Amino acid sequence: MGVAMTMELLAPAGGPEPFRAALAAGADAIYCGVGNDFNARRGAHNFTYDTFEQACRAAHLAGTRVYVTINVVVRDDEMDRALALVRSAAIRGADAFIVQDWGLFEAIRRTWPELELHVSTQANVHDARGVRWCRERGAHRVTLSRELSLPEIARIAKEGVELEVFGHGALCYCYSGVCLMSSMAGGRSANRGLCAQPCRLLYRLVDERGRDVAAPGRTRPLCPKDACTAADVAALMDAGVGSLKVEGRMKAPDYVWSVVGAYREQIDSVLAAGDAAVPELGATPVSPAVAHRLKRAFNRDFTDAYLRGSADDEMMSYERSNNRGELAGEVLSSSGGQVQRRNGRGNLHKDPRQDKHSTRCTVTIRVSEPVGAGDLLELRPVDDPDAFLTATAQVDAEPGDIIECRVARPMPKGCPVRVIRSAAAHAGSDAALLLEVPRKRRVSVRVVARLGEPFRVELACVDGPALPDGSLPHASAEGFVVEPARTRPVTAEDLAEHVGRMGSTPFEPVSFEVELDENCGMGFSAVHKVRAAACERLEHAILEPYAARARALAAAPKGASSAVAAATLTAAAVPAPAGNAAPTPAADVAPEVCVLAPTPEVAAVAVAAGATRVYAQVDDLDTLEGWPTDTIAILDEVCREPDHARLDAHVVAGVPVAVGNVSELALAAERGAAPELRGCIPVHNEACLAALEAAGAAGVWLSPELTLEEIARLASCANVPVGLVVSGRPRVMTAEHCVLKVVDACIHDCARCGLRARRLSLRDRDGRLLPVRTDLHARSRIYDAVPLDLTPQVGDLVAAGVTRLAVDATLLDEAEATAAVERLVHALAAVAAGRKPAARERHASSGHLFWGIG
Repeated sequence: MGVAMTMELLAPAGGPEPFRAALAAGADAIYCGVGNDFNARRGAHNFTYDTFEQACRAAHLAGTRVYVTINVVVRDDEMDRALALVRSAAIRGADAFIVQDWGLFEAIRRTWPELELHVSTQANVHDARGVRWCRERGAHRVTLSRELSLPEIARIAKEGVELEVFGHGALCYCYSGVCLMSSMAGGRSANRGLCAQPCRLLYRLVDERGRDVAAPGRTRPLCPKDACTAADVAALMDAGVGSLKVEGRMKAPDYVWSVVGAYREQIDSVLAAGDAAVPELGATPVSPAVAHRLKRAFNRDFTDAYLRGSADDEMMSYERSNNRGELAGEVLSSSGGQVQRRNGRGNLHKDPRQDKHSTRCTVTIRVSEPVGAGDLLELRPVDDPDAFLTATAQVDAEPGDIIECRVARPMPKGCPVRVIRSAAAHAGSDAALLLEVPRKRRVSVRVVARLGEPFRVELACVDGPALPDGSLPHASAEGFVVEPARTRPVTAEDLAEHVGRMGSTPFEPVSFEVELDENCGMGFSAVHKVRAAACERLEHAILEPYAARARALAAAPKGASSAVAAATLTAAAVPAPAGNAAPTPAADVAPEVCVLAPTPEVAAVAVAAGATRVYAQVDDLDTLEGWPTDTIAILDEVCREPDHARLDAHVVAGVPVAVGNVSELALAAERGAAPELRGCIPVHNEACLAALEAAGAAGVWLSPELTLEEIARLASCANVPVGLVVSGRPRVMTAEHCVLKVVDACIHDCARCGLRARRLSLRDRDGRLLPVRTDLHARSRIYDAVPLDLTPQVGDLVAAGVTRLAVDATLLDEAEATAAVERLVHALAAVAAGRKPAARERHASSGHLFWGIG
């Protein structure tokens, strides 16, 4: 079967210069942030309203769409500002908005139903049921999790929602939207656009006694390679992907220009091949030129493992997290300079026998790939990678050539040489940025010159986005009346040449049709005026729909979060949740002591210590016997198509169940269960709470990223019980890749894996230990280095309206779980008696209760 559809190429832009580079490189659409408050790359340069308006105008004239990222969670006190930003960006030309927060999504949909909404990958959607749920709420597009395989994507595409897939660039180790590692370690939350990228740092996997168990050289166990799907373009098209996304809003213009240009060539080649394109993974031919462009842009080496259904070592960059460039040769010899050697402690020392004035040397390199003059080369010894050097190539070279470079010290024979910065990419990007019009839109031209009639030029765009009526933009202009020639009559070729001189306009003629009577005469300056008028009218035809939308756009509401919440619940006419009594004022509800238990034995001792509500993971419920009969199933934060068989059976009418994503919420609502939202579905504003209540939520467990003030605000307006984990180690990452693979001893049988049974941890560069657990499906969960203890604040939490307080005993044994539950029970008793609970445990944290995320 061949490929018969197209696919949008979606480019990143962290500011005006990368935006122009993306336009010049051929992007069909560009995503960017406006301001630095509400997007997942708050560290990027981003756009002001003025620069954004200019960028939209240039993009729309070129036939390119513009999407604004508002892909973070939004607090109640920010909702009005976020909506004001949406309106301002829409007025200036935004085509769509990429949203994570369900409260903001609902607020935009209700306020401006005419705006196009895309669900961010941060919303953690990864199956057909979740995509269907998004569609039912008005989503025009869903950006899928990066971890999905091609068959999963093809299944999801049948739901009729446009799908966006990350095709190139950095991969997060954790499933997007459920990562708290940066947040819990330092307050820089990925859910707020300030991720510190802790997954790229050095860690050692250690055992119970602190001994390193990782294989040599595997010092970055959380660092994936970069995604590259250049060879998979035909397969992605055939699977039904509507948009191929390039990651990189923190990248420079030369990166954007190179990578987007490479994928433009790939997509165009597949479309040109038509039925001849083979829709199989790896089957799209990648030309040497495209391969060089991609490898010489920043990369940590490449992988398409997830598309192939794999999460093995092939996808990891264990040795380094920085730019690898492209391997392009090796050192043959070094001459001159000071020889440096390492002592037993690994410190560099100069050989005192060398001439102290000889500080430079020449290395001879055999080139295995083309090298250009000005390319930056990296020389990194295999057995001593920290002793790398860089050098600049002085000449162009072809494979097999030998070149010389000057460096600070000798390099060993056989040392790999990589191109880590391409002079050609910088030159191409610089040239693109100097263009008055980064990219011109192709137009067909029709010229009509009839004696006695007005001279007419008609222009029509041949591709790009259509107008609201479904037609491609077109325009015409008339001018002088055509008269008989007094000297030489004009020819069709004359008119094509002069009308085709579109110069600094945003248009490029690609075809001409000339209707010309015999013996017509005219001055070419008059022809130019008509052509200029036609170009101006075509610009107006392209931009007018945006102007009309801006004129009609309603004002941004005030007090939006509360207003949207009220409207949502009223419209939904929410019935009393199944399995729950009607809401009761918090002051009249005795708080429940809950426990998340890893085994039936821990559950039993927790109940004996005073826990009244027990929760357990599905896998533990299925594989261990002896659970209390009313134990509540905890469904995973990940629910992909293959997960349905083991998860869905635990969703039963009238029975509570803890759900970790919108797919599970949708199923629970459909079956009449009583779904309690886990904290990995972030609820940070009243509108979000109401939207999820209206979707069937019968309870909500709040995120550990919330402050006491934010918790009180949400609990006060909740119509369902509100819970909070007050003790235990927060889960900070969930990954499809098994972190235990860093040991290099995988037996590919999780049930029999001895490493899984051990209490292993990641030791960070500060010596802190982050516990690691891998489940039966090779998914890893990493837990915070510091345990949480909010028991001193249980009085404030109960007063705020929190009625379910939980001990997360996932990592605790029976004695530890007993102590933790008793501590919570005693704290509640102290509050009830008017006493102050015990002080926080030593080495424990209050999380974000008193200092919020950024």
